[in-house]
Amino acid sequence: MKDPNCLFCKIVECEVPSEKVYEDATTYAFKDINPKAKVHVLVVPRKHYANVAELAAADPGLLAHMVKVAQRIADREYDGAYRLIFNTGEEAGQSVFHVHAHVLTGEPLEE
Repeated sequence: MKDPNCLFCKIVECEVPSEKVYEDATTYAFKDINPKAKVHVLVVPRKHYANVAELAAADPGLLAHMVKVAQRIADREYDGAYRLIFNTGEEAGQSVFHVHAHVLTGEPLEE
């Protein structure tokens, strides 16, 4: 299911440009336009879920796959070390309401 008003659904459908890092049948990863680390990639499911809790309830296998994709990116970019962040809710910093994992890596990260 897609949300026609969702920015990330449009990115997944190539209606909005992005710098692709990875894609497969269920998942798409692209560089964040406002990076917070040397490598800052967003991993999103192709199917629209509003947040990580919704995804976990509906398809825990897809959530696990997103984590595997994050690991693959970190293995390629920085010896496997990475920080994985899911913001859930506006007050927690979520600004696009299509679940996405922030993969931060490429350099030592501060606490």
